Amino acid sequence: MPQQATGIDTRSLTEPAAAAAELRRARLLASVGIGGALVAAVLVGALHVLPGTAGISPVSRTISEYALTPSGWAFNLGVLALALGSLAVFAALVSAGRAVRRSVGSLLGVLWAAALVVIVLFPKHNWAIGPSTNGHVHRVASIVAFLCLPVAVLLLTRRRSRTAAQPTAARSAFWLAVLSLAWFAPLFGAMLLSPITQTPWYRAVPLGLVERGLVISDVTAIIALGIWALTSTRRSPGRRPASQVRTAPAA
Repeated sequence: MPQQATGIDTRSLTEPAAAAAELRRARLLASVGIGGALVAAVLVGALHVLPGTAGISPVSRTISEYALTPSGWAFNLGVLALALGSLAVFAALVSAGRAVRRSVGSLLGVLWAAALVVIVLFPKHNWAIGPSTNGHVHRVASIVAFLCLPVAVLLLTRRRSRTAAQPTAARSAFWLAVLSLAWFAPLFGAMLLSPITQTPWYRAVPLGLVERGLVISDVTAIIALGIWALTSTRRSPGRRPASQVRTAPAA
């Protein structure tokens, strides 16, 4: 006699296992991403107090100037750690089902990381001695990085920030992104007033202070995103990854 069918749907067994593996991956990526951002904060932060670089004014000199010192390796290593950590965080959000892989927010996150790598490959230039290709590429990469990340964070967290029921980390990341964009206000103001005041915009504002405000906001936002990805896997162990969800986040 032919054996009767067992009626067991193997998909009901494999899907939970695959989802659990995806969440474990999300936790690992989030931890790596948070670690990369912390490494960047420690390395670049140390350059502000070490004897060889403490003389660089954090108010008037841009943070990229550390790359031109003998301790430039620490700055470059910190920026690369931030780039890799950021990619890990965005990948963790996708694995945790909090972001869609092919979305504007995820794409801008990748552009942010790519721009950080370009900043290392094309270091800051001393414009006092004339223009250079390195200097132009570095400047464009800096603008791309500082604009892409906050917009990416806003897109990925904008719906989560509207209700108190949403994770604190997601709301924190949202407002850190808002703060990051707010740092551009004095820059745009100086540019608009430059024809009237006859003062170059980069001398009319404490450029170093503004840039450090941007960096602190962005690094903290990455850490907040990483915490969001990490905690969401613990709070929702049964949540399927974004690749298996029909109704995905808009960004």
